[in-house]
Amino acid sequence: MRTQSSATTPTGIAVTAPRERVRLGTAQAALGVVVFSLTFPATAWGLEGFGPWSLVAVRSVLAALIAGCCLCAAGAPGRQGPLRRIPLPDRRQLPGLAVVAAGVVIGFPLLSTLALKTSTTAHAAVVVGLLPLVTALVAALRTGIRPSRTFWAAALAGAAAVAAFTVQQSGGALTAADGYLFAALLVCAAGYAEGGRLARVMPGWQVIGWALVLCLPLSVPAAALALAYEPVRLTAHSVAGLLWVAVGSQFLGMVMWYRGMAAIGVPKASQLQLAQPLLTLVSSVLLLGEHLTVAAPVTAVAVLVCIAVTQRSRS
Repeated sequence: MRTQSSATTPTGIAVTAPRERVRLGTAQAALGVVVFSLTFPATAWGLEGFGPWSLVAVRSVLAALIAGCCLCAAGAPGRQGPLRRIPLPDRRQLPGLAVVAAGVVIGFPLLSTLALKTSTTAHAAVVVGLLPLVTALVAALRTGIRPSRTFWAAALAGAAAVAAFTVQQSGGALTAADGYLFAALLVCAAGYAEGGRLARVMPGWQVIGWALVLCLPLSVPAAALALAYEPVRLTAHSVAGLLWVAVGSQFLGMVMWYRGMAAIGVPKASQLQLAQPLLTLVSSVLLLGEHLTVAAPVTAVAVLVCIAVTQRSRS
């Protein structure tokens, strides 16, 4: 007897089985993490030719243009299917989109970029190591979801392992950039949690798409002003870094991330990000020439164990 993995609604739309939905959501969230892991090295490349304000403003404008084109194309007249018409966000969704815009479109990119002016990518990875725990906490307060004690124990252990590893990588010294990093941590966690909540009632790509488009009245004049005052030196690294943070980190990665959070929940999706600092350190070695210590494999195993526990725990 064959077990069906999907059902069909009376309207003929296929509905994915819960288990398959979880697997797909986990894969999407994991892909988002891989994209995000290259953000800091790409930002370091971008800073070789752009000032911090120019880099953040231009990346926002480019990502918003891509998102706007996707929204227009999906709602183009004559298009068939469920994406034939893209409705404008409901008024009740605007406050949530404002939080997403403030957190992941403006706040985190700007604060982390300013931090990377004086901090290494290894030191900046501390904020990413703590981000999953803070995101889960914000989501629990915002949505009322209460993860199990096992979940929290594994999350705390994973966050502690990542934080200890990344602090050790940076020499254990705090820098002036820490204020930027901790502020970036808080605003990004709020943007992730609110975006994950919105992705349950609207497609994930529309969540980040509308957040980017709504920022255009701010990002366009900010880009023009920043480019007028900050010198620009176009190189292969700076252009590649700009394109990655704009197209990958700011849009495509967020699309995968919000889809994944909508499928498996904000707390569990956020724990996949425990692997991000390690991936960032690997890419820093390959792209920036930074050195990796022997502690990396040990930390990687510890993080993977914590991720497995959080993914199997129930709320």
